[in-house]
Amino acid sequence: MSRIVLHIYYFALYLHNLGIPVLPKLINIIFVRLLFGCQISLGAKIGKGSQIGYGGVGTVIHDRAVIGKNVLIGPGVVIGGTSKKYEVPVIGDNCEIAPGAKVIGPVKIGNNCIVGANAVVIRDVADNTIVAGVPAKVIKTDINIHDYR
Repeated sequence: MSRIVLHIYYFALYLHNLGIPVLPKLINIIFVRLLFGCQISLGAKIGKGSQIGYGGVGTVIHDRAVIGKNVLIGPGVVIGGTSKKYEVPVIGDNCEIAPGAKVIGPVKIGNNCIVGANAVVIRDVADNTIVAGVPAKVIKTDINIHDYR
């Protein structure tokens, strides 16, 4: 299910990049937003192999967000900006963002990181780190991501 959402998104993004005016937004609104219940703006950059769990129910991804390769995004995740800052989150490769987590503002999440369920990330996260809580705090460092997947 999660791959279907991203394939539809990639198709709409492809049409958008070709300069087709209305059809990409229509596809994005009808299929991604209404059918699957998630908001992925057409400007977001999502790396290959990334997945959005449970078809993306309740997931919101900002149009300038950058998401690396092989990132697992749970349902109800928000990757977005704030009203007073232009920058938005950048997420590294091989990360896992658990259900309900919020990554807000000019935040950089390193490679091989895990963001715990319902965590609110408002500060940068170093590579190979687990964060959890509100606001998110470092729980463990120097992890091997393959031990958690």
